[in-house]
Amino acid sequence: MDEILIVDGYNVIGAWPKLRGLRDRDLDGARNLLIESIADYQGYSGTRCIIVFDAYNVPGLGRQYRLRNVEVYYTKEKETADECIERLVKELSRRRRQIYVATSDLTEQNVAFGSGALRVSARELLLRIQESEKEISDTIRDKPVSERNTFDKFLTGELRSVFEQWRKGQ
Repeated sequence: MDEILIVDGYNVIGAWPKLRGLRDRDLDGARNLLIESIADYQGYSGTRCIIVFDAYNVPGLGRQYRLRNVEVYYTKEKETADECIERLVKELSRRRRQIYVATSDLTEQNVAFGSGALRVSARELLLRIQESEKEISDTIRDKPVSERNTFDKFLTGELRSVFEQWRKGQ
């Protein structure tokens, strides 16, 4: 079964302690850190991830792009993130596909549930991401040195940086 996770971006930023603290000093940094976390989770879990940011008071048609293979949406003028998420749930719903909406907004959780999606609180999403990070770390730590990729020890710092950007889809 295909899984899709739609994340209410600003709601999650406001709910995760690390991002909430960063948001007040550097909103772009908080958004980028959220996107990075979701991209790593997507790569590990195989779940298609979409992040929606509310641009309700920003004039324009909104925009959509991919960053680190995560779909990022900014809503169009006069469209809330909740409305965009509801629209995406309806557009993406089909048989053999499970959609999850990550938000701690109770109204949005109810709307998503009514549209056929399952809800995930911001805290539950954080716990899922932390668990996936731990599993990745454990897998790497438990691998014998002879089985680890040692190609990287031959790379210069500049080449390592280029490969890391490719890995991140940048």
